[in-house]
Amino acid sequence: MKKLILSLIFLTLTGGDPIAASDNEARQLVEFPLMMQQHLLGNMRDHLLAITEIQQALSSGSFDQAAEIAEKRIGMSSLASHGAAHMAPYMPKKMQAIGTQMHRAASQFAIIAQDSAVDGDMKRALGGLAKITQQCVACHAAFRVH
Repeated sequence: MKKLILSLIFLTLTGGDPIAASDNEARQLVEFPLMMQQHLLGNMRDHLLAITEIQQALSSGSFDQAAEIAEKRIGMSSLASHGAAHMAPYMPKKMQAIGTQMHRAASQFAIIAQDSAVDGDMKRALGGLAKITQQCVACHAAFRVH
């Protein structure tokens, strides 16, 4: 019975995928001072919230609102408010590159969403949004923060 309970806990923690636990160990550990780590994780949580708000705006056909959220919260113009410059020295070059590409993808999405406001092209807007989340996935697959 004890083995069954432990097995169920393990499967729950790994999302039902026994390989997931070993996959996480392959990610490169990136160490930040504690305050920077908390700041970085807070930024990532806000990016996730912004993506949710973008999806909500798109679901109601509010392309301009989606564009504004993307640019202000995730796009290139948001970098100063994120304090990215002081964190960059702690990041491996690949992590920096993925992060920069994510911010660029958000700015590109903002333009795509504004264009989609004219013709209602949801596919184009969703494709642009996917390019943002692809960078999130790439970074989280390659790195872990401590």
